Amino acid sequence: MGAVLRRSLLLVLLAGSGWLIWNTGWRLPDAWNPWAPLDTAAPPNLLTGFKLGRLKDNLKLCEQVLGTSSLRYTRQADSAANAACPLTNILRVQGSQVRLNSSFLASCPLAVAFVMFERHALQPAAQSVFGKAVTQVDHLGSFACRNVYNRADGRRSQHATANALDIAGFRLADGRRISVARDWSKEGADADFLRQVHEGACKHFKTVLGPEYNASHRDHFHLDMGAWSACR
Repeated sequence: MGAVLRRSLLLVLLAGSGWLIWNTGWRLPDAWNPWAPLDTAAPPNLLTGFKLGRLKDNLKLCEQVLGTSSLRYTRQADSAANAACPLTNILRVQGSQVRLNSSFLASCPLAVAFVMFERHALQPAAQSVFGKAVTQVDHLGSFACRNVYNRADGRRSQHATANALDIAGFRLADGRRISVARDWSKEGADADFLRQVHEGACKHFKTVLGPEYNASHRDHFHLDMGAWSACR
């Protein structure tokens, strides 16, 4: 039997199998269907990154995904096209199950990644180490129209498109404060918690940079949804 005939028979069998499966009512579970909207409450899997990528320029789909979360936010008007750092499809995140020290601007993928991080990494780490929930996230901001490291020349920072967030610390339900600047280099529960948070963040954001990356990050975790993957 020739190779062309074998391929043709294989295609016919695959098509027939697909038709039979479809007509018997079987469907891929949404979690494993790449075209089904992301459910932020579902455990992350191999398709989570792909589904996050679909949100970049699709605010309608973004809001559908955020409907599966407790995130509180407002849509922001697009900035002028001639702005130094134009923003489109941006949200102002105001909080969720955790409070924020202040609201922050976020691209849709960043907002959804923050929701996933909070639910599937931050709170489990707090419960594992302290047996208590995180009630507030203290951040240093998200949007800043600047180049990387504030250099006069070079590429724009992910902060220039509100696609990055810098987190400086956390507050627990009992009032305890945990600071990246103060507690990262120590031993004990606070440092263990921060390391678990850093490791968990790497599963939800594209780039995570912490105090061991360089001196510029000694007091915060930089989290972004840019093109490059890094966990440092």
